[in-house]
Amino acid sequence: MSIPLACQEQLLPGTNLSQKWALAAALGYDGIELRGRGDLAFARRLPELRRARAEGVVMPTVCVEMDHFIGDFDPERSRDAVANLRSQLSVIAELGGIGAMTPAAWGMFSRRLPPFEPPRPPAGDRQVLVDALGALGEHARAEGVSLFLEPLNRYEDHMVNRLDEAVVLCAAVGLPSVRVVADTFHMNIEEDDVPAALRAAAPYLGHVQVSDSNRYQPGAGHLDWPAMVRTLLEIGYSGWLALECRLRADPVRALQQAATVLRHAQPRQAAA
Repeated sequence: MSIPLACQEQLLPGTNLSQKWALAAALGYDGIELRGRGDLAFARRLPELRRARAEGVVMPTVCVEMDHFIGDFDPERSRDAVANLRSQLSVIAELGGIGAMTPAAWGMFSRRLPPFEPPRPPAGDRQVLVDALGALGEHARAEGVSLFLEPLNRYEDHMVNRLDEAVVLCAAVGLPSVRVVADTFHMNIEEDDVPAALRAAAPYLGHVQVSDSNRYQPGAGHLDWPAMVRTLLEIGYSGWLALECRLRADPVRALQQAATVLRHAQPRQAAA
């Protein structure tokens, strides 16, 4: 068993997805993770994405890229985030992918910065998230894909920082189509024991995004990639490793380094 590798589209040099895919495949990647902007922009890319799929481009996932998310304090902005994610789930399903991912929020509030206390109490946060995840989970199930909830570190979000917090929300929703994203950069900040956190979240773990301890490509920091990948293999993880990071040095060399590090982290028998 091996874990397939994806690279986010904005990291790949090239003017279109076909060029990006040719480079990604040559460097050892198995797919391209797409980015989904707001205002239903992802759906407007459908002609381009359909052509790319017809040309053999593998596009397993889409990561939301907006300035507001499902946990927004403003109900209208939260509803708009839900509407965009519904559309992204439908598009990625048409492309033969597995799902779309979102954080609860990003850059909206942090308890580590003034004024330290958010305007909505924890019970309100939980209700907004459960309602949004439930609605999106039902839509994802109907489309045959999954919605992935990504915990972010404490400086970027105040609601969902660790895998166990995301698992609690997924369990509250109670739909197999609502699962958890593990992002190695955020885990490096928030989890006391990364392998233990992955093991505890295993029944809900649907996707993994990778970057090193410094947010650069795997191999540029101090994370233990063999231990990380070994844990994923031991828990029977069947999803993707998607590169989401900054690139240090020449982009092609950095992408090649990341693929090499992640491939070499997998036991020989698993990669056969």
